[in-house]
Amino acid sequence: MAIKNVFVGVIARSFGGTTVTGRHSYQFEFSEQEMLPLAKVVDYLAAAPGNAILVDITSSQDVADQYPNFLSSGVNIITPNKKAFAGSYKLWQDVFSAASSSGAKIYHESSVCAGLPILSTLKELVDTGDIIERIDGSAVVKKAMDLGYTEPDPRDDLNGLDVARKLTVLARLSGLPVQSHTLFPVQSLIPKELESCTSGEEFMQKLHEYDSRMEEIKSEAEKEGKAVRHVGSIDIQSKQVRVGLEKFDKSDPIAALRGNDNAISFHTRRYGASPLIIQGAGAGGDLTAMGITGDLIKILERSS
Repeated sequence: MAIKNVFVGVIARSFGGTTVTGRHSYQFEFSEQEMLPLAKVVDYLAAAPGNAILVDITSSQDVADQYPNFLSSGVNIITPNKKAFAGSYKLWQDVFSAASSSGAKIYHESSVCAGLPILSTLKELVDTGDIIERIDGSAVVKKAMDLGYTEPDPRDDLNGLDVARKLTVLARLSGLPVQSHTLFPVQSLIPKELESCTSGEEFMQKLHEYDSRMEEIKSEAEKEGKAVRHVGSIDIQSKQVRVGLEKFDKSDPIAALRGNDNAISFHTRRYGASPLIIQGAGAGGDLTAMGITGDLIKILERSS
């Protein structure tokens, strides 16, 4: 693949020195100068020779708010940042309207389940005329916490809001105009007694004291031959979105989740009684990087 006249700009969290990823070590050097205001970054990339690409690997709302300006200026965007896709519905509309008008591309595969091909699969289903009826998704939160794959503060996973943001992205891509991830039912797994904890560390130290409550729920389900999972569900036909505990038959792929697995089930008109299921590790730096790299390759192929 011959690549010509491509200019890539990266906005990342502030860090320096040596960063280790897997078995590889990389040395980064940073300027002592302050970062340009975002409006100037837009101008800088827009004036760059050739095909400009912004890679946003922050979780910044300020950067996400500038996406329409980047896209309107012809700058392509690749990002795992959910803020532009799960926040304000107006921002969502502005982002994709700007991309449509300018022809610039925006890819955010890794904003949902890291490297799993969730968004590209959903887009292909919709673009080829399939009718999305329901989407279910789940992850093994406790095991993922043990392995360090959750959000920086584990409460962001256990309160259900991270799942709610991902559902918002999936619902919107399916054609359901969800206005906000705060406007549908979300069942938190955080015991009320721990809601006042001032830090993630304090929360984790005390969490085991309340394990018995979840064990009771699991035991009741096992008597019925079922497993309990914390899931997100989107019912397109009834326009219902929710996050909460549900029981599944042991034969269900969601009940069989292990390790840091995620599973997404697409129930569609075309697939009928056998939903399309995507399952695998859905968190971790290497997998997120793979999703970002895959999106970068898509843009580069279109630039060659």
